[in-house]
Amino acid sequence: MTYENTEAAGKGGSVWKKADDALAALSMSFTAVGSTVVASFMLFIFVDVLSRKFLSVPLNGVAEFVAYSIVACIFCQLGAAIRNGKMIATDFIMGAWEVRRPVLAEGTKAIYYAIAFLLMARIVTWLGDDAWSAWVDGEYSGAVGAFQMPLWPFKLVTALGAIIAAAEAFRVLALNTAGLYRSLSQGNAREQGLVGLIVFIAVCALFVLAMAYGDLTRIQLGFLAFAGLFALVACGMPVAFSLIAMSFIAIWAIRSNVSVADNAMGLAASGTVRSFEFGVVPLFVMMGLVLDRADVGRDAFRVAVFLLSGIRGGLANATVAANAVFAAITGSSIASAAVFSRIAVPPMVEAGYSKRFAVGVVAGSSILGMLIPPSILLIIYGLIAEASVGALFVAAIVPGVLLAACFCLLNIALVSFFPKFVGNPMPGLDGERMSFGEICRNLAPVFFLILLVMGGIYGGVFSPTEAGAIGALGACVIAAARRRLTWETVKSVVLETGFITASILFLIISASLYSRMLALSSIPNSMTEFISALNLSLIGFCLAYMVLVILLGMILDSVSILLIVLPIALPVVSAFGGDPIWFGIISIIAVEVGLLTPPFGLSVFVVKGSLPDGFASLGDIFAGVAPYVVTMILFIILLILVPGIALVLL
Repeated sequence: MTYENTEAAGKGGSVWKKADDALAALSMSFTAVGSTVVASFMLFIFVDVLSRKFLSVPLNGVAEFVAYSIVACIFCQLGAAIRNGKMIATDFIMGAWEVRRPVLAEGTKAIYYAIAFLLMARIVTWLGDDAWSAWVDGEYSGAVGAFQMPLWPFKLVTALGAIIAAAEAFRVLALNTAGLYRSLSQGNAREQGLVGLIVFIAVCALFVLAMAYGDLTRIQLGFLAFAGLFALVACGMPVAFSLIAMSFIAIWAIRSNVSVADNAMGLAASGTVRSFEFGVVPLFVMMGLVLDRADVGRDAFRVAVFLLSGIRGGLANATVAANAVFAAITGSSIASAAVFSRIAVPPMVEAGYSKRFAVGVVAGSSILGMLIPPSILLIIYGLIAEASVGALFVAAIVPGVLLAACFCLLNIALVSFFPKFVGNPMPGLDGERMSFGEICRNLAPVFFLILLVMGGIYGGVFSPTEAGAIGALGACVIAAARRRLTWETVKSVVLETGFITASILFLIISASLYSRMLALSSIPNSMTEFISALNLSLIGFCLAYMVLVILLGMILDSVSILLIVLPIALPVVSAFGGDPIWFGIISIIAVEVGLLTPPFGLSVFVVKGSLPDGFASLGDIFAGVAPYVVTMILFIILLILVPGIALVLL
């Protein structure tokens, strides 16, 4: 290379770095603003509840502000989520490609983000037109003479956030393209996956041609899009962009009009989560993160160890009990897995339990976080199924407690009859002395939040969304009282809440477009007719559904499974006369099995990532959770056969 070329390359690199730094600063600025606005929901809703309940003077505009802000916040945070790799995606195939076939890996990722950029560009166009129309027409929310809130600022910020997200998608496209070029220039391109990349491109081209010119019926187009969705997800494309891409192409093909697909995508982007009820997602996420920082789970575990030290398998059952208690105030299985990996596994191993059993107990019992209310998955199910979130919370109490009891009985049986699997626990190390006052002090935050959140919902004091705000504020009070609410903690919690919220709610937006595609393809109606022709009973359908969801859990995350299968399954259950609340509890437990099964097994990966390197292999953890997976499957079958277990409190 000549001096001039070197200098030019250096200048080009410098320009790229400056542009990248500017985009990073812009993305983080928008994320910080969006995350701060999400955190402000907590204060606005709290003030509204107090004003309404004690002064009979509601704070006008809170619901409208939350509804329109949540959409803007998602797109403000989406760019940083893309930059930081926070988009939900599977990596069991892509991970192998990155190691063994770098050309194939870089090439497919470049294709994925080229598609993502093109889709985001079309979304930007639609959102920009929507913001301009809101400005020109003077759109507002509220009533003349009472409360009026102009809508153009919210829609403008949404469009600007989408522009940044599109720019971040283009950045990832450029990085992967550069990585592909480097991999090709190193030689041995064929061995590094060049042939595979060519085959992948050819298959994608044939797929698009079949959708566009295959003379297929709308049902065939729908099923072809369904197959394409799972192929893309399995090969590592972010789930949200996979849903949007397949839905957009299918709607275009079904209606033979790209404008219809554009409108469907724009309406999904701007209107799917534009509801006060969706504000509950970031609020419960924030509550769980704050409680994690406040070490509430650690104290619950210490109490459980002391109270259960006298029974066989005391530490194992203490982990289950503490997980159940932690679930009642956080609603997150992943948070439970991360917390108890750090605080329960080391003392269990020290007490003589095998590493395989110790990590299995933590990962297995962590699923209680998404079943025992409040639960983010129950909330998402309620929003999808248009079912009462409060009724779902009530229905989940008995199954959650019974499943925890089943885990405890399982631990006792394993300790008693399978010593090679469990290890050689030493009872003398199982417990520590603790006074009644210490027990009360350690459990006070738990009882306080349960009373505050669940008592408020069941007592009719406030809605689940308002309960999320009150609970998040209560968690902050607990953390402050324990002197754990530092400025650094607040910043990290707010930003992490934004990342998690953006990835989950953008996934819901994507799934909304997918649901519209399914409706246009008439797949749900056809599936209902097909199952009716098979003369399956409701029980038979639910058993088949359980198997399907568990299999999907091997390759997809929990939220994605619900968003993909429920639009098809719910009409069938309704046709059979099944109770949507009962079906929701079955769905959540079946979905949670996927957190423990290979190759995806998200809770298993969280446990491994929370422990020191080399402490336990993935194989050890999957082997350790196997008894809990079997127990959960048997429990689901029991729920299917005896619906009253879930409906007894309703």
